[in-house]
Amino acid sequence: MKFPTDLFKGGVLAACLTAFAPVAALAADVSIRLGHVLPESHSWHIAATGFADEVATRTEGRVAIEVFPSGQLGSEKEVIEGLQFGSVQAGLIGSGSFQGIEPRMGIIEMPYAWGAREQAFAALDGDLGVALADLLDAKGIKVLGWWENGFRNITNNVRPIAKPEDLAGLKIRVTPDKVRLATFEGLGAEPAPLSFGELYSALQQGLFDAQENPLAIIYSASFFEVQKYVSLSEHIWGAATLTMSNATWNKISPEDQDIVMDAATNWGLKQRDMVAAANDDLIAQLKEKGMEFNEVDKAAFIAAVEPIWESQKDVYGADLLNILNQYRK
Repeated sequence: MKFPTDLFKGGVLAACLTAFAPVAALAADVSIRLGHVLPESHSWHIAATGFADEVATRTEGRVAIEVFPSGQLGSEKEVIEGLQFGSVQAGLIGSGSFQGIEPRMGIIEMPYAWGAREQAFAALDGDLGVALADLLDAKGIKVLGWWENGFRNITNNVRPIAKPEDLAGLKIRVTPDKVRLATFEGLGAEPAPLSFGELYSALQQGLFDAQENPLAIIYSASFFEVQKYVSLSEHIWGAATLTMSNATWNKISPEDQDIVMDAATNWGLKQRDMVAAANDDLIAQLKEKGMEFNEVDKAAFIAAVEPIWESQKDVYGADLLNILNQYRK
């Protein structure tokens, strides 16, 4: 199923969402606040809203989910803490952000782990996803589904990045995890962590020269207003992890748990399709906004990050790496 690309301009998938319009009901048995950091125009929010409406309809209001976009419930780190301590019931969170509580979650976002998004989906819908969900379950967090963040690309205001050497001296914002920092240090840049909610203003003020994110986020967050060059490095593919606190999950009846999981799968597949359908048009739209695109020497980048893989072997362990490598063949 394909979706129109103007969804990133703030449109809503009316035909899909109307089918799951919230039902009138008494107070829900379980009320859930679901937080994420991206704007309402992004596919995360559109799909999360559809998921919430489908759950409300199919449970006849017994499970009520309210979606809070744009970091209203806090940064991803704060939402994860909230899931563990019970102040937040659910979240749609970039998979790499879980490394603060479970370092092995970083295996999804290792540099150049995936040659194609289909490889990643096969792994996360298969044994790798099961293994990682078990790790988060031990931390008090239930994985409902693996959605998509997508391939990350580098933007900056200084020059096109065609080879690793072009990153030398660039101040680049990265997500606050050790592997991402080490990756860009190894590539010769000057990386530093910063929460997503502060990124636009930091770029606007010149505190950073560069950042790295999927095209959908570059567009929906209006980074075209504060960045000039887009280098199609596709150095990392990331998942979006739809999660719920175990404490909240255990309040839902087994029958309604089945409905929640089914709806999470339905809207996860739709969200993945949104990402695929929009990608080519996003390049055209960003070019119209004045951004300049270039390809990179991926072979040179892959060679440059090989030490990162070596350094993480003990973190992930042989069993998890063996599962990963089954899907990378």
